[in-house]
Amino acid sequence: MIIRPTDDADVPAIVSIHESAFGQNEEALLTIALLSDPSAAPRLSLMAMVDGWPVGHILFTNVTITGAQAPISATILAPLAVMADAQGRGIGGELVRTGLHQLADGGTDLVFVLGHPGYYPRFGFQPAGAQNLHAPFPIAPQNADAWMVQELRTGVIGHVRGQVMCADTLNKAEYWCE
Repeated sequence: MIIRPTDDADVPAIVSIHESAFGQNEEALLTIALLSDPSAAPRLSLMAMVDGWPVGHILFTNVTITGAQAPISATILAPLAVMADAQGRGIGGELVRTGLHQLADGGTDLVFVLGHPGYYPRFGFQPAGAQNLHAPFPIAPQNADAWMVQELRTGVIGHVRGQVMCADTLNKAEYWCE
């Protein structure tokens, strides 16, 4: 498997991956909108290739934290997709690990995700609300553990608190109903 940055020529493959993974095109449209949203920059977009075929995609986009006392470099992982016929082979996990590694090397302090609490903790994510790092929109109490954060620079969690503000494209209540 090869994981590489995406470019504009990858848009059709990105759409296919997200449509296959989710069985509809809502996430694909969201992903394409995020890739062209200036408020999402800087961003990291990676594609997994197996035998020359695109099988997975992950996108990290810029966020800010209102109320933070010091500048924090932070992103949100949204979305992650693997072609339906390639799921269960560790492709998603490798995309997450590679993305986190590249972000850490680039100086990112925190990475957020709204996702399955049974999946993302294996990569070091922990509930963000418990750290006084709040989602852009309220998360139902029964789903609070789905809002998570990963510290890429030791010592940031516990010294920063506030509300995360995402790119304009993600700043819609319907995306926060985990």
